[in-house]
Amino acid sequence: MAHQKTFIMVKPDGVRRRLVGEVIARFEAKGLTLDRLEMVTPDEETAAVHYAEHRGKDFYFGLVDFVTSGPVVVMQWSGESAVSVARLMMGTTDPAAALPGTIRGDYGLDIQQNIVHGSDSPESAERELGIWFAS
Repeated sequence: MAHQKTFIMVKPDGVRRRLVGEVIARFEAKGLTLDRLEMVTPDEETAAVHYAEHRGKDFYFGLVDFVTSGPVVVMQWSGESAVSVARLMMGTTDPAAALPGTIRGDYGLDIQQNIVHGSDSPESAERELGIWFAS
């Protein structure tokens, strides 16, 4: 096991539904450490950079529109195997397939309104943390 940093975002639906505290509480209870937190309303440019890997896919513009539709909470978490631990806690991207007890399984409404985004590898965590916490 390795000490890692990961990026977690509570998306606009999670903020609107007042689930930020619930998300934070779950990661804290698991033993991860919250290192940085900021509430921002993403601009189109930042969203485009964040979702660059999906550019050209039919759902790309929907992702950008959704994440820029309101405030998000961006966070840096750290801990042992933080990336994989966070991914397990979030559940699969599609809430209909996510297990009960996961964030998406308990609170997600559909594949877009699934409450949270989390880095899928240490490399993407580094890239995403650089986008959202530039300084």
